[in-house]
Amino acid sequence: MPIIELKDVSKLYGFGDATTVALDEVNLSVERGEFVAVMGPSGSGKSTLMNLIGLLDRPTHGQYTLNNRSVARLRPNQRSKVRRDKIGFIFQSFNLIPRLSAIENVALPLAYRNVSVSKRLKQASVLLERVGLQDREYYQPHQLSGGQTQQVAIARALIANPDIVIADEPTGNLDSASSRLVMELLSEVHSTGHTILMVTHNPELTRYANRVVYMQDGAIVHDEVKEVGKVPARARRLIYSVPNKTSEEDDLAGVSALMKAVPTKDKPAAKTKRRKRTTKRSKKS
Repeated sequence: MPIIELKDVSKLYGFGDATTVALDEVNLSVERGEFVAVMGPSGSGKSTLMNLIGLLDRPTHGQYTLNNRSVARLRPNQRSKVRRDKIGFIFQSFNLIPRLSAIENVALPLAYRNVSVSKRLKQASVLLERVGLQDREYYQPHQLSGGQTQQVAIARALIANPDIVIADEPTGNLDSASSRLVMELLSEVHSTGHTILMVTHNPELTRYANRVVYMQDGAIVHDEVKEVGKVPARARRLIYSVPNKTSEEDDLAGVSALMKAVPTKDKPAAKTKRRKRTTKRSKKS
């Protein structure tokens, strides 16, 4: 049974002639324990999809089933509880509280579960040791590097032992070395059985996933199962192979520093004709 299942899910903003379709009848099924990378140009609906899956927003149409339970039937307090206990979030901008230390930031989610101060700080310390930052427990965010700040954010996302981890451009603000460290941590988290959904513009990061979903104009245009460690050719070229409102230079501005490591021969191909939309999954050999 899938842990996440979307059926004909759409998200519309605005009214009448000003209506914007952010998601267009999306169908997506994610099995427990998968590592899914979501790719696509800016404005393709990636973040909107993550917000719906993470219960930060509601679909306009369609059905969302989480852990075999219809999300539409959840009351507001139930949605908040599921979001708190079952889903961990990792953001590009880290979103740590500046005045709190690293260990206090990690422990914060447990405060909303009425866990005692001593217990939640102990659990936070264990997680900071796991991500390699036990010696930085009482540093404030401004005293940490970008990579260390994201490591703290990962520890915070794991403190409640969520079923699903949603990472929205987790390396977007990091240099090459920090990006690799963060991705290795996410790979380790995946190996312990967590389901991971990661939004990225960077083809190199798809090597950590076992499945890549490609989006365009609010729809899933391709869904590909792949071998961990490999970067599918489609991931390298898709962003620039379909018409979109941004230039290649605009998209490159949002790619993490790891993109610099891509060999010249693997640069994205020139623009080609628009591909026919399909949600059929294919198996890479």
